[in-house]
Amino acid sequence: MRIIVAYLLVILLGVSCKKSEDLGSVDDIPGLGGDGWKKGPIDNWIYSNLTKPFNISVKYKWDQFELELNKNLVPPREEKIVPVMEAVKKVWIDTYIAEAGEVFMKTYCPKFFVLCGSASWNTDGTITLGTAEGGRKIVLYVLNDFRTKVMPDYQPSDSMGIKQMFHTIEHEFGHILHQNVLYPDDYKRITPGFYTANWNNVSDNAARRDGFVTAYAMSAPDEDFVEMISMMLTEGRAGFDKIVNSIPAGSSQNGITQADAKAKLRKKEAMVVAYYKDVWGMDFYRLQTRVRKAVDDLIK
Repeated sequence: MRIIVAYLLVILLGVSCKKSEDLGSVDDIPGLGGDGWKKGPIDNWIYSNLTKPFNISVKYKWDQFELELNKNLVPPREEKIVPVMEAVKKVWIDTYIAEAGEVFMKTYCPKFFVLCGSASWNTDGTITLGTAEGGRKIVLYVLNDFRTKVMPDYQPSDSMGIKQMFHTIEHEFGHILHQNVLYPDDYKRITPGFYTANWNNVSDNAARRDGFVTAYAMSAPDEDFVEMISMMLTEGRAGFDKIVNSIPAGSSQNGITQADAKAKLRKKEAMVVAYYKDVWGMDFYRLQTRVRKAVDDLIK
């Protein structure tokens, strides 16, 4: 080992720089000033519509260090940036402002978006569509698949991808809200004993038979709460009612009857609505109507 270390030391000394050698400008080194770019139409749109009014910055130029280093990911296509962020503003920012005002949104909205073109696949076969970090940063994935009805290559099946994106955003914003003011502990006692780390082995339909709106809601009480927020907003009131009414007759594998499963979902719905009213002074059903209409405007 000593011989190897000594040998490496000789090599390092041999390739060391002379004092007179020109190392070039730090402006040529990526990360130290050499990775700048001239602002274009995308940057101008972001500044005018997000940065100036809401202090929100959007990073779409590729930087793997903002993402997971152990994943195979691709950058977003530039033609997707403005349509995606314009949709984010209409469906998420504008609807909350209409109900809660600009001060609320400027106070609680995350100030940094990072955009990724592909999905983030996990080792258990699940996909991460978005993440939120400390209420400051949101990462959005799968941008390259984003298509709305005004795009020439739009297909009706693309509506699912649009709803997934806003499901992700509403989910992550729900986390930000409850991390500022926690929902009542009674919520955790509606479906106790059914939370599981193996939620990915459960279908949404099976989860609903136990009183959960999605399978992922079974992963933890916090996830349950924000999944309710997200599904109720993106599906709309009629869509959520359809989910509840789709629970079949009979009992689940865990012995939960159809009536009990529906009652649990309705109780969770009522607690979400009360949380928004009591804590944030918002009419959740009115917000729900606004969000669903904004989503419909993109897909219908």
